[in-house]
Amino acid sequence: MTFDEYQVETNKTAEYPRYNIQNILSYLGLGISGEAGEVANKIKKILRGDYELNEQVRIDIAYELGDCLWYISELAKELKFPLSYIAEMNLNKLKERKKKGNIKGTGDNR
Repeated sequence: MTFDEYQVETNKTAEYPRYNIQNILSYLGLGISGEAGEVANKIKKILRGDYELNEQVRIDIAYELGDCLWYISELAKELKFPLSYIAEMNLNKLKERKKKGNIKGTGDNR
């Protein structure tokens, strides 16, 4: 499945309030943040020693990463960008940073 095919499919499962663009962006941005927090929380519990990184924990984290991807896909769509464009833009930005020796820096000066 390509990123763009995924984006078409995510939209088929999208149910969120669409009163205005501010509402949409807020909802999706908060969704990304919440799901990323769930990924971070699972990793924190591994670091704390609550459990080891076994197959089930890897799967659990992968599910949360999928939730992050869903929100990213929907937000990209609402901003009128194909998900493949976002991925390509990100890789190009990172390659340019690496070329400039800026990959570990703050980096946002394009």
